[in-house]
This record gives sequence, C-alpha cells and structure tokens, in this order.
Amino acid sequence: MDTSSTPHVSLKSLLGVRDFRFFLTGRFLGTLGAQIQSVAVGWQIYDLTHSATALGFVGLAQFLPMVLLILPAGDVADRIDRRLIVAVSYSLQALAIALLIALTHMETANVWPFYLVLVLTGISRAFAGPALRSFVPLLVSKEQMPRAIALSSSSFQVAVIGGPALGGIIYIWGPTAAYAACLLFFAAVAVAFVALRTQHQQQPVDPTMGAFARAMAGVAYIRTQPIVLGAISLDLFAVLLGGATALLPIYAKDILHVGPEGLGLMRSAPAIGAVIVNFLLIWRPLHRHTGLAMFACVALFGVATIVFGLSESFALSLAALFVMGGADMVSVFVRSTLIPLATPPEKLGRVSAVDLIFISASNEFGEFESGMVAGWIGAVPAVVVGGIGTIGVVALWMWLFPALRRIDRLTDVKPG
Repeated sequence: MDTSSTPHVSLKSLLGVRDFRFFLTGRFLGTLGAQIQSVAVGWQIYDLTHSATALGFVGLAQFLPMVLLILPAGDVADRIDRRLIVAVSYSLQALAIALLIALTHMETANVWPFYLVLVLTGISRAFAGPALRSFVPLLVSKEQMPRAIALSSSSFQVAVIGGPALGGIIYIWGPTAAYAACLLFFAAVAVAFVALRTQHQQQPVDPTMGAFARAMAGVAYIRTQPIVLGAISLDLFAVLLGGATALLPIYAKDILHVGPEGLGLMRSAPAIGAVIVNFLLIWRPLHRHTGLAMFACVALFGVATIVFGLSESFALSLAALFVMGGADMVSVFVRSTLIPLATPPEKLGRVSAVDLIFISASNEFGEFESGMVAGWIGAVPAVVVGGIGTIGVVALWMWLFPALRRIDRLTDVKPG
C-alpha cells in the first residue's frame, strides 16, 4: 500500500468527522464484547463438559447461520440503510447475551441450549458483517479512506487484544459478570449506529435480476478475479488448518495449567502481534514484492503454530501465538486492501459478504474442525498437523495462483 498520495490527511482531521468517531467507537465496543463472550462461552462449555468436541460445536453453531445467510446479507447491505442493519443486528446479539445470562442462572447441565443461543449470535453477525465492512466509504472522503481503513483496523485489533484479557479477568466473578459486560457493550453499539447522521445511498436494482442472482453477484465477480480469489482462499485454508483458537481452553487448563486469566492472555497474544504489525504496515507499508511477502508470512504462521502445539512453556506459547498473530496480519492487510481496490463500489457489500464467508469458515468452522480432530487424535497432534498443513497450502497456492505471487505494488491493482 502506497500512502504517498495522501500525506495531507492528518489523524486530527479524520477524527474530526463525527460519524467516523461514532463508527470507530461502535466497532471497538462490538469487537470487545464479542471477544469477552468468546472467552466466557469457551470456558463455561469446557467447564461443563471437559470435551474438545463440545468446544468444536461452539464454532459450528455460529458458523452455520453465517454461511447460510451471509450472501443475502451482502445484498441487503448494498440496498438498505447500513445504520439500521448494524443497530438491529447488535440488538439481537444483546438478546442472545440476555439468554446466556438466563441459562447460567438456571444452572443447566445441558449444553445444547447454549448452542441454540450461539446460532442466534451467528445470525446477527451474518447481517452485521457485510454492513460494517462496507461502511467506511460512506463516512469519509476518498483521500481520507486509506488512513480511515488503517485506523479502523487498528481499533479492531486493540479490542481483540483487550477483550480476551478483560474477559478472563471479569470471569473471575463468574460467567454472569462477563455476559453482563457484553450486554452493555452490544447495547451501546446499537445506540451509536442509530445516532449516525450519514444517509445510505440506495443502489439501483436491476429489475431483470432476482434476489438469488443479486446475492450471488459477489461470488460471480470474485471468480473472475484470480488475485482476490487466491488471497481470500489462502487465508481460508491456512487458518482453517492452522487455527488453534478453539483448543486454547484445553491448553490453559490441562497442558499449561494457567486458568482463565492465562486463557485470556493467550487469546490476546495473537492480537498483540497483529496490532504491532498493523502499525508497522501503516508507517512502513509494503512497497514491493507484496505477494511473496504475504506467502512468506503465512508460512511463518504455520511454523509458529507447530511451535505452539509442541510447547509446554507458557512464555514460549505466548511468543508463538504472538508470531502467529503478526504473521496473519500481513495476509489480512493485503486482502483487506486488495478487495476495495479490485471491486466496484456498487458490489462491495456482496464481495465483502463472500470474504466474510471465507473468514467465518477459517475461524468458526476452523474451531469445529480443530475440536473434532483434537477429540480424535488429541489436542497437541491436532495443532501440529494443522501447522504442517498450513505450510503445504502455501506451497500449493503459490503454484495455483501465480498472479498473486507476482503482485509487486498493491496500488497497481484495479477493478476487473
């Protein structure tokens, strides 16, 4: 990313945009709440079941509604006021949190009601995701956009860092305390987006195109863009195989013996690495050999995953997770820059929806995959095999997508 074309855009002038401040605040609080919820649900489910398979179903319950609804949600984001979409979605997430509090007070020993509530969470996130990811162009000028996207990414990563640690600390007072904090944050997000003054400009609808065709337009477009397809699918399979997030409660409780506070720190470590790399990319962007740099960092992610899987030292485990987060951030940065550069504005919501399918598959479905494999062969072998698989994906994708490997400057990328 070459920022030389926007040196006059100061941070002060960007933060002077009222609606952008509200957007940043809302996204930060929403991410913070989601991270706290993830720590609380993971620890509570494992405490109830002591089962890696049960942790895997936590991811599956959130993934299935995402994959089923995300494409129509992208079409909705291109046609309906995105403020309303986000406000309603976070109101549903607040309702889901209230139900988790009720289940906790009922002291139920069954976990299936928790999975049903997580399905509601997945539904709300399916609709919030495309709207949030295509929001920044509505709030700032074209000249402000590169720095606005970088600042939005930074605030997101800071929340990802602070959320798990805060969740682990709050969980000392029990899951109800953690869920109460989430409820407060999600309600605040809904209020922040209702308060936005920016009006969504409805895109014209082709009367000859049905709802299904509109929803699939993002998929059709990405299929014609091998660079975008290669970037998002690389992230999908690399994180799907190499993701160890779902197994962190097992490492915290049974392998490293560090409790919920340690679990919070482990969940924060990748985000700390990511936010440091993100700031480095803002001030010293990738000017040359961008494609090769991305492949190298994804391979490093695989190596760090193997180290984490084999580690019996808490300090070494945190270091490996830190490297995993930093390496993954390079892939995230390249992909999040490629998509708006290579996509016409009128299709950005639907293309963002497809990208979110890949992200959700690598995260939520990746948690399910990790839990299933760990239940079959054990947590440590599952993580190590996943890291090896990530390195294999890098080699295969370098062969399948030579155009992605040959990308030099991101600024050379144009819509197809």
